[in-house]
Amino acid sequence: MASLARMQYVWRHSRKAIKLPQFEDLALTENRHTLQDWIGKTEESQDTLDPALVSRIATSLHLDEGAPRAPQPGAALPALWHWCFFQTPAPFAGLSEDGHPRRGGFLPPIELPRRMWAGGSLTFHGPLPVGAAITRRSRIQSIEEKSGRSGALTFVSVAHSYFHGDRLMLEEYQDLVFREAATGGSAPAPTKPVEPLPKPTHARVQSPNTVTLFRYSALTFNSHRIHFDRDYAVNEEGYEGLVVHGPLLATQLCTFALEACANETERLSRFSFRALSPVIDTTGYRLCAGTREAGSGAAALWIETADGRLAMRAEAHFAAYE
Repeated sequence: MASLARMQYVWRHSRKAIKLPQFEDLALTENRHTLQDWIGKTEESQDTLDPALVSRIATSLHLDEGAPRAPQPGAALPALWHWCFFQTPAPFAGLSEDGHPRRGGFLPPIELPRRMWAGGSLTFHGPLPVGAAITRRSRIQSIEEKSGRSGALTFVSVAHSYFHGDRLMLEEYQDLVFREAATGGSAPAPTKPVEPLPKPTHARVQSPNTVTLFRYSALTFNSHRIHFDRDYAVNEEGYEGLVVHGPLLATQLCTFALEACANETERLSRFSFRALSPVIDTTGYRLCAGTREAGSGAAALWIETADGRLAMRAEAHFAAYE
């Protein structure tokens, strides 16, 4: 059986710690000839954490019997629920074939058609209050063009900082990857881990369903067709069915970590995740957590599918309430 300590080590050393830069206005020429011209581009947006939307999120993420308790105005917004806010609706004429908004505004005009949210990291400085007006400042951190087994790839790193008034509440770093179109009517075969997955200390079985996928697409105003259009997902992008949203999986894993690993005197201070393989709506999966590491108190987390694939790896850090 694989060593949980080794798994934790690999995750911690799989990427270097990244310090978010100061947000500053960078002069860009009107004619942008290369993708590198987008590096340093900034954007600022505002949104209010509407209690009505928070209630809908609570209802959609709560799959057990009984009425869920939605956070009331002034209470802390649960971790990662902020992804349901700060959406910029695009008109139908501004959508690509896959349902995503066409690029060339804040995101660079990458021609590769397939887009995936590959992972990210978050540092929580304070709670985002339900009902509050929040400002988000964003910056294109880096753009890298590479070649992989599936063809050309472009990686875009985006940094976000969230402010309540003048106070920085949350720092986030997102990794996006753009890929070539599927060939031969099928996506690359998902790979299984080289070593057997470790036995979790805590685990929770999840059963995806189309209603949950539909609701999360609606909550995040995400019209990516792989999450609700089965014909498109199978015939155009080569998946075996509908794809469960990466952010939804990360939200479930983060919530599970707080419930299974933290005590009542602790809050979440950092959370990092990396998507490794798609989760399809016809396959169950389980949220897993290992024993917290001595000293740092970090908890190793992962998602494994019913057919033995490692779908997501994550790590959560906790801190005492001040």
